[in-house]
Amino acid sequence: MKDNIQRIIDLAVQIQQIAAPTFHEQKRAEFVRELFVEEGLTDVSIDEAGNVYGRWSMGDDQKVKVKPLVISAHLDTVFPFEMDLSVRHESDKVFGIGIGDNSLGVAALIGLAWMMKERHTSGVAGDIWFVANVCEEGLGDLRGMRAVVDRFGEDVLAYLVLEGMALGHIYHKAVGVKRYRVTARTRGGHSWSDYGQPSAVLELSKLVVQLSSLKLPSQPRTTMNVGRIKGGTSINVIPAEACLELDLRSEGRAELAELVSGVDQLIEAANKTGVRIEAEVIGERPAGEMSARHPLVGLAEQCLRAQGLEPHLTSGSTDANIPLSRGYPALVLGVTNGGGAHTKNEFIHARPVAQGMEQLIMFVENVWG
Repeated sequence: MKDNIQRIIDLAVQIQQIAAPTFHEQKRAEFVRELFVEEGLTDVSIDEAGNVYGRWSMGDDQKVKVKPLVISAHLDTVFPFEMDLSVRHESDKVFGIGIGDNSLGVAALIGLAWMMKERHTSGVAGDIWFVANVCEEGLGDLRGMRAVVDRFGEDVLAYLVLEGMALGHIYHKAVGVKRYRVTARTRGGHSWSDYGQPSAVLELSKLVVQLSSLKLPSQPRTTMNVGRIKGGTSINVIPAEACLELDLRSEGRAELAELVSGVDQLIEAANKTGVRIEAEVIGERPAGEMSARHPLVGLAEQCLRAQGLEPHLTSGSTDANIPLSRGYPALVLGVTNGGGAHTKNEFIHARPVAQGMEQLIMFVENVWG
């Protein structure tokens, strides 16, 4: 077991060393495809979306056919190609961009196969589809997971999503998300001779102030964020165009719809003579939920407690949004804990990986029960 855990951590570093920004996961996907083949998985393939599939087969001699379990982990990271991929070890910590989100999650897919071989798991009553999927981060809009769920639909026991740094948490609620790119356009001009003409940057800034005045409910939790804003050409030019990217989220479908309606109204009202403001939807993640009393949630809690960990039921915007929004059983479990996700100081703790993997193998061995 100890050797396998170190192999998983080492593999996570290997995966992390292959840059995989959202929409550019091909090299990492091919690396994982080769690993699936080496581990003897069957029906190994890469689909049109770029997702990698491999099947752990129970064989055709099963007396009773049961639905398969789908276990997935996303390949992509939030970091562009030019980011420094160097890794350093400090005591129990392994530092490296994307090491926990989600190189370790992908490595855990292979780690589960190692552990199943080693233990000759008797509790596995059906096939397992291992999937390394694309486009979970940023503007990927979960298109990889959409393709996965389109392929398998309801004909699965459950969708289990692995995240590198979520150990101790059970995500059974999907936070709904809607994302806009809002663009302001004006005639522009010279900062001196055309002074008084509308500025796209100023008009967009006024809109941001109005957006920030919207009252958001704390329950269910609802948030709004202006993540990026850009525009203009020079310090002495009245900007003719500017845009921002807006992220709206809520645990409640009705609350998200109300927020979206309020934002739409403010955008429409910001249009006036000489100023045109348009909003383009650039991402939409549907909400969904599996009851906290669902047997799969109970099993996940049991598996965590068996490792001396107290489970925390929570919600998030993950690949599980897609199956949950369609009414299919799905949850997210973690491999270890860490910090600094989506920053240059991202790190994982090495020691808890053993607990995380034991939790996962226990879940897999008992999920058909």
